Amino acid sequence: MSLAIGIDIGGTKVAAGVVDEDGQVLAQARRRTPSRDPEHLVDVVSEIVRQLLSEHQVSAIGVGAAGFVNVDRATVLFAPNLAWRDAPLRDEIAARVDLPVVVENDANAAAWGEYRFGAGDNQPDVVVLTIGTGIGGGLILNSELYRGRFGIAGEPGHVRVVPGGRQCGCGNFGCWEQYCSGTALVRAAREIATERPDDGERLLQLAGDVEAIDGPVVARAAQEGDPAAIDCFEEVGRWLGQGIADLSAVLDPGRFVIGGGVSDAGELLLRPARDTYAAALTGRGHRPMADIVAARLGGEAGLIGAADLARNP
Repeated sequence: MSLAIGIDIGGTKVAAGVVDEDGQVLAQARRRTPSRDPEHLVDVVSEIVRQLLSEHQVSAIGVGAAGFVNVDRATVLFAPNLAWRDAPLRDEIAARVDLPVVVENDANAAAWGEYRFGAGDNQPDVVVLTIGTGIGGGLILNSELYRGRFGIAGEPGHVRVVPGGRQCGCGNFGCWEQYCSGTALVRAAREIATERPDDGERLLQLAGDVEAIDGPVVARAAQEGDPAAIDCFEEVGRWLGQGIADLSAVLDPGRFVIGGGVSDAGELLLRPARDTYAAALTGRGHRPMADIVAARLGGEAGLIGAADLARNP
């Protein structure tokens, strides 16, 4: 059996696992992400790989990195939320661990994982969206991961939906992820608690103060039936559904798979997304509609996909 290590480098944590050919994770390890020190980040990745290699024999390493990865799957060109600029990540890691290394965008890796072993069910045309701190995306078209001419395809979170809108980490203003993400969810909840404290009473009770309101607090309040928290998910869900309708006009996939931390709220997010998608889809009533389903692999999707891409580059 061929084993590979998959590594998922996000804005807050580095998660890694030994993955078999069936997408099963046999062992895991994680560390915090040193986001402001690229060299230290390579040290952290090398350390976590050595830990897993001490107990398993693997053939390759796949790295899912939160940034724009070049067409050769070697260099992180730009990472909005990390300190990478033209970072030769593949070669730096390979030099320390002496194994073949493939680097891929983290959302692309998660999309491949869901397509191969999760909610994508190996359908030929699938769009996977991860709704977390921002929006990650991955496109499976004709049963292949679509990366574009320069390797940077699948970044719908940075499509500008509000001209001159909120500033984004990518440097532009009004990107989709500024309105449809965990960041947007928390911003909406804090605004309610600040401007309408009576409506935000339950949020404040759970958090203690406005600045302590975070995603889990909003999710808990919404699951309890708190109207203000539900409204926050409704708002993010509507933005999600509109974006899905726009992507359908361009790509016409058969399924959208929604993952990421915000998607843990389930129907609180997916119901308004489906409703808005159905109302906004171009040609609605005269064309098939895509499925909108929850991801199945949870937080392991990225490392599972990265390992599979390393095994089958």
